[in-house]
Amino acid sequence: MADPQRRKPALQVVREGNPGKRPVQPGVILPPADLIEPDWAETFSADDAEGSRCRAVASAEWRRVVPVLRHTAGVSDVDTAVLHDYCVCVARVDQGERALSRDGVLMLGERGWQKNGWTTVVGQYRSQIARYIGELGLSPSARGRIQPPERDADDGGDVFD
Repeated sequence: MADPQRRKPALQVVREGNPGKRPVQPGVILPPADLIEPDWAETFSADDAEGSRCRAVASAEWRRVVPVLRHTAGVSDVDTAVLHDYCVCVARVDQGERALSRDGVLMLGERGWQKNGWTTVVGQYRSQIARYIGELGLSPSARGRIQPPERDADDGGDVFD
């Protein structure tokens, strides 16, 4: 259920109509920027194959979402940390799922069969990813809550020019 105290985003008010004729606040507009991909070797260990795979997964996710977000959400320099953390979470979920596939969900421990520690870790990373998806507008419902950036008159209205 939606929070009745929470204001609707300006784009949603425009789309659904404004029967109360209340003033629509457009929100904060930041200048768009070309975000530079972080050096994933600083985040993930370079000593093993797992670190190498995490770097590759994080880099692929960065290259997948940043161009789209640049056009749809107008990401700026201040969003670099959120995007970095989102990519780290995606890489860690991949690492955890691979470990669970390799070792199993249950492991034989000192007291018998126990839940693999990765199950908890992956669950926590997945819930963090869900928060980032909402913040960045990476799901259909979250895209409805964000306001697209202003476009120049010379781009002809095509966001993917």
